[in-house]
Amino acid sequence: MTSTLITDIRTLVTNDPRFGEGPLGLVEDAAVVLDGEHIAWVGAAADAPAADSAYDAGGRAVLPGFVDSHSHLLFGGDRTAEFNARMSGRPYTAGGIRTTVAATREASDEELGRNLARYLAEARRQGTTTMETKSGYGLTPDQEARALRVAAGQTDEVTYLGAHIVAPEYADDPAAYVDLVTGPMLDACAPYARWVDVFCEKGAFDGDQARAVLTAGQAKGLTPRVHANQLSAGPGVQLAVELGAASADHCTHLSDADVDALSQTADTVATLLPGCEFSTRAVYPDARRLLDAGVTVALSTDCNPGSSFTSSMPFCVAIAVREMGMTPDEAVWSATAGGARALRRTDIGRISPGAYADLTLLDAPSHVHLAYRPGVPLVAEVWHRGTPAGA
Repeated sequence: MTSTLITDIRTLVTNDPRFGEGPLGLVEDAAVVLDGEHIAWVGAAADAPAADSAYDAGGRAVLPGFVDSHSHLLFGGDRTAEFNARMSGRPYTAGGIRTTVAATREASDEELGRNLARYLAEARRQGTTTMETKSGYGLTPDQEARALRVAAGQTDEVTYLGAHIVAPEYADDPAAYVDLVTGPMLDACAPYARWVDVFCEKGAFDGDQARAVLTAGQAKGLTPRVHANQLSAGPGVQLAVELGAASADHCTHLSDADVDALSQTADTVATLLPGCEFSTRAVYPDARRLLDAGVTVALSTDCNPGSSFTSSMPFCVAIAVREMGMTPDEAVWSATAGGARALRRTDIGRISPGAYADLTLLDAPSHVHLAYRPGVPLVAEVWHRGTPAGA
């Protein structure tokens, strides 16, 4: 291993209050020392120790690599026509997923792998160094398992989402499909996944069906996540809290009881997906309400071909500040440390000793520019596990 000193950092976001100011642990005129794949030291540049090599950050801001804890990248085809129609007045419903199911079933393993690699690289160029992704567009045991095999080869955060919608073949017998998802499909998919997820929503799976899916996954050693309260109020959020899910994702339509449940647990993160509301012209989640109640909030892209076809975490940060009541500091924390919490990871989402050396360098003096200059490609360089990955 060799060490690298990164110096001339105008503003360093550590997400570790032990090393700097406020929840972001901000350090001005800072430096970081990397030792192989990990952070070895952070602090003021004037106090930096010697290292084997040096890199001049050129007065840029440096923050942890973004942690995108919710995406759907294992798919074939696209839904341009659906988006165009929706922007012309047709509301979004879960039914459009069936279009992607048909295209995904027709795609080869190689096509799925190339698509996944393309979108992971696209996200990396925009500062994302950790990305979760899900199955959910195959909806048969073989199709779901092969999607997860592809994902397991390229990303270390893989989620089984056989319960995305009821497969077309089971439209008249959803109970039989739940039996498939909790039985043979789960058996085929569990070896490749860390997480189990369910779309708990009208038109998808109700509370009892969602509970069956999640508890079956838990019995196989998978940890729950829940698509909760996206299109309407429902049982998803409180089910997530009850079962100790790592995250309740979307959280757009919340009752006071939902907010209270989230505020009473440290286990379940509220993951907000503003790209989805942007792309469907839906109401944005009220991040301010959650934050003021003490809820841990993450931001994610929900990158998928139907309702949020963006891989840009900077875009989501800007929306969260402009439309969801978050401060720039809160949005940046949620897109980094918050995503790490939603994945129950302590080795990412922070720049402090022992964490992976995942860094995003901005062509700006401050992280605030992510919201201050929306749409501008500010990511100048990305380091992943101690190695420059380009931008």
